[in-house]
Amino acid sequence: MPVPLPSLDATNLSVPDAAEVAIVSRAVATAAAPPGGLTETQQLLVRSVLLAMTGHPAALDQPPVTAPELAAALRNRNEAYRSRIVQIMTLVGLVLRPIPQDVADRIAEYAAELSVDEGMVEVARQFAAGSLGLAAFDFKRNGYTAGWSSEDAANLHTTVEISDAWDFDLNDPDLAARWRAMEKLPEESLGRRVTDFYRARGFNYPGLAGSAPPLLAQHDWVHVLADYGTTVESELEVFAFIARANDDPRGFSLLAMVVSLFETGYLRSGAGLFESSPGHLSRTGMAERVADAMYRGAKCSGSVDFLGLDWFELADLPVEDACRHFGVLPKSAEALKAGAVGPWETGGISPFQVRAGKMLAESDGRPYEPFGARVAEVT
Repeated sequence: MPVPLPSLDATNLSVPDAAEVAIVSRAVATAAAPPGGLTETQQLLVRSVLLAMTGHPAALDQPPVTAPELAAALRNRNEAYRSRIVQIMTLVGLVLRPIPQDVADRIAEYAAELSVDEGMVEVARQFAAGSLGLAAFDFKRNGYTAGWSSEDAANLHTTVEISDAWDFDLNDPDLAARWRAMEKLPEESLGRRVTDFYRARGFNYPGLAGSAPPLLAQHDWVHVLADYGTTVESELEVFAFIARANDDPRGFSLLAMVVSLFETGYLRSGAGLFESSPGHLSRTGMAERVADAMYRGAKCSGSVDFLGLDWFELADLPVEDACRHFGVLPKSAEALKAGAVGPWETGGISPFQVRAGKMLAESDGRPYEPFGARVAEVT
């Protein structure tokens, strides 16, 4: 029997204590574990995410917690809180390939008991059933871009009408000129650093042939703002940060998307440009890095839809001022130790991007400048 949401007066808005985190962690483990128990990657995710988000350790060595038991324990928690718990369950389930049908169904059971409607639960069930095409459709139907319309493109400053969220705009000289003009901004400004970011990696400005969809280009500003490189591992961090900064629960689909691209390969492509490249979330240190990115996103000032901003209005701000504006915290010591790097550091760029950057510099008739970014040494 689903436990209804509490009245406003009865809602518990306090920070969860150690006892509640223990119950939640046991429930997440119960919901998402395959027959042999949580995988190593799942265990790392549960431990890292709950510790980063609450400051309390998970209790994975304690008895299971059923859906009715969790719903009873969270009866005074509001929809937003309950939704985040279901999203953690879903995230932990989505790293499995294959996802057993009973895991997907159990997560759906917990969501129902908590009176939570989370669109990515149905995506997990489609993955479990092997219906990858339907799952991709559900990302659009239930995810971040579900309500997209041409009016939403206003902050992208395109002059060509975009009917689909991830549409390309490859012949838009005015848009490209707007991006190129930021090359003349002060060196410490956010906009100038974004153009440095593009030139170092050989990225074409939106509006030019070979560029990313304008909506996807919005996340490039976050790479600079939140100090993340451009390897696949860093993309997982960026989208964890973006997803958690947005109070709209549909934002979680962005993290679910990159996990399905860059860990399990359930999705063959996404966001108009990304291609499947499995196995990155399960690499050493990635659970800690993604957990810290989620925490940093959650600690931003208010609810921020980083893909929906008019970034050009902020382009002349120094990067430090832009960070203060959004309340962006530095990376944790744990994330840095785990290998989190920024766009201007060793490991913050891929070999392909260095080659593309050199080719672009040659075509522009200028020396190649990586602005400190270097490919990580292979050990």
